[in-house]
Amino acid sequence: MNEHVDFPDDENGDVLRQMAEQGDDLSVAREIDFSVIFPTEEAALKFAVLLLRNGQKVSFSEYEGDEERPWEVQAHPFMVPTHDNISGYESLLASEAESMGGVNDGWGCVVQE
Repeated sequence: MNEHVDFPDDENGDVLRQMAEQGDDLSVAREIDFSVIFPTEEAALKFAVLLLRNGQKVSFSEYEGDEERPWEVQAHPFMVPTHDNISGYESLLASEAESMGGVNDGWGCVVQE
């Protein structure tokens, strides 16, 4: 079972805290799904190609959760789900996607026990 770990008081910290409380072994690396949504198919595809050229595993689909941004690209890096890793990767995605009209739309992963 996990020892109590203090996480920063932000959205990522809240998710990681909840995962730890549910018994997830946060020391185990796993594929994490980061979602970035875009206003146009062209912008989403351009971003997906950028990630692919940088060796990232990606998926691309239409997205129904936001009328302004109906296209989604998911990046699937393999990493340990630490606050620094997740926040850092989200920042990198946001900085690359911003010029294409993209915004982060959360992340998720499969529980490791």
